[in-house]
Amino acid sequence: MPTDANRQFLDFEKPIKDLIDEIEHLKKSSETKKIDHSTGIRQLEELIIEKRKEITLNLSSWQRVQLSRHPDRPYTMKYIEKMTDSFLELYGDRNVKDDKAMVGGFAQLGGETVMIIGQQKGINTKMRQMRNFGMANPEGYRKALRLMKLAEKFNKPVITLIDTPGAFPGLEAEERGQGEAIARNIYEMMRLKVPVICVVIGEGASGGAMGIGVGDRVFMMENTWYTVISPESCSSILWRSWEKKEVAAEQLRLTAEKMLGFGLIDGIIPEPVGGAHWSYDEAATILKDYLIDVLKELKQEPAEQRVSKRIEKFGKMGFWEEVN
Repeated sequence: MPTDANRQFLDFEKPIKDLIDEIEHLKKSSETKKIDHSTGIRQLEELIIEKRKEITLNLSSWQRVQLSRHPDRPYTMKYIEKMTDSFLELYGDRNVKDDKAMVGGFAQLGGETVMIIGQQKGINTKMRQMRNFGMANPEGYRKALRLMKLAEKFNKPVITLIDTPGAFPGLEAEERGQGEAIARNIYEMMRLKVPVICVVIGEGASGGAMGIGVGDRVFMMENTWYTVISPESCSSILWRSWEKKEVAAEQLRLTAEKMLGFGLIDGIIPEPVGGAHWSYDEAATILKDYLIDVLKELKQEPAEQRVSKRIEKFGKMGFWEEVN
């Protein structure tokens, strides 16, 4: 987790950066001039927490999108590291290759073995290229399905962590059946006999998210988004420019509150004050507690009942008006 000195800040987080810079200045002054600034530093630290609350209280849709992409935000592997024990990563789709944008394996969560799967973005330029910026190819979705079926074979719950700007749109991905791979995952996830929980932990875009996004419970973390297209792509299609991305973000109704209101998700998981990037441990603890409670609830139901409810839930999604 980055230290205050190494943190990166978004434009609307600048007031927090100014306070952190002031704290650093006081600390250096304390060292060089031997003056006790502890009271002032403590007051500034309290002010930072208040400022974090204030900033995230009335964020626009576009600012939520920016927070979901924050360079310091924890990704799938960080949540796995913080939430689980004995993670055993599994590789390959047994057909083409191992897709580094999709990770998964068995792990211990609260003393129970689960299969945990998710998209992984890179933490630096080299890793981002290796992980393909979290955009999975068909073999990534086929690997995810293979792991889900393995979990079903051993009667272990499935947890998916969604964080992708979309499935990889390259020509070679389409040649290898990107659409079919995602559609197959949606079909098979509907019928999995084990409990399935899906959580959007960052970006949830289009079929890239839906490819691992069908479950008994679907949650979004507080500062995430979930929709059919990114605001930039929507803007470029409608206005032939990325300049309208903020308008597009608002019109897409992509925030967790809107998705809950539409009935497309089952709940919103809170984040540390100011966003998950401020405390990896706290963010992981909050998510872990939610997952453990929901797993206990889902395990009370017979498999056939869970599957029927899952199919019914997704079948009823959406609403419309008929106009004469």
